[in-house]
Amino acid sequence: MRVALFVPCYVDQFYPKAAIATLELLEKLGCEVHYPKNQTCCGQPMANSGYEHLTSGCNNLFVDNFSGYDYIVCPSGSCTLHIKEHLYADGKEEQATEIRKKVYELTEFLVDVLKVKQLSASFPYKVGLHQSCHGLRGLRIAQMSELVAEPFSKPAQLLDLVNGLELVPLSRQDDCCGFGGTFCVVEEAVSAKMGKDRVADHISHGAQYITSADLSCLMHLEGILRRQNSDVKVIHVAEILNHSM
Repeated sequence: MRVALFVPCYVDQFYPKAAIATLELLEKLGCEVHYPKNQTCCGQPMANSGYEHLTSGCNNLFVDNFSGYDYIVCPSGSCTLHIKEHLYADGKEEQATEIRKKVYELTEFLVDVLKVKQLSASFPYKVGLHQSCHGLRGLRIAQMSELVAEPFSKPAQLLDLVNGLELVPLSRQDDCCGFGGTFCVVEEAVSAKMGKDRVADHISHGAQYITSADLSCLMHLEGILRRQNSDVKVIHVAEILNHSM
């Protein structure tokens, strides 16, 4: 199975350990992982700001880099969703369509494609799981609490396989953290208040770490935790699933 690793630009720049953990985890699970070295931003920040008509360069480059693989895996729900829903390339639409079908966020790939039932990971800490909006309401990697439906969570399902990890309950398990990409810039006061509320929920339930499938959310929460001089840390789900004592 030839898997291309799609690393979002902010992960590459600020949280490379999460990308490395994703690579190592996929290799442990038997994947032949490739990293297309010419990959850059997928174009999501421009599209979310109303400039999707200027993303053709990003789209064409993405198609050139990621065509021909069995699967494309990304440690970011928001970037995965952007590619699934917005990747179009003039003159390369057949390739773009194939890519949209093959791109997966990491936890959905592990659960839905690899069907992981066992891990050798160990992480003896109390962990709060933040369900990102893109993952929850876009990719549907977990059930939305406002629906009268059977609950599920692919990240939680995988975290339950980790030795020693205690997943703490939250009062509002799928509230938005307030990041929202450019939302945190144009509505910084609302964004910060939403983030403080999410942090308080995790802290009040004894979380030592906050994890998520989306590092953009964790980056926002980490900024708040640092300003509060909190001992609580953020960590991407890939780093936990790849962690061994």
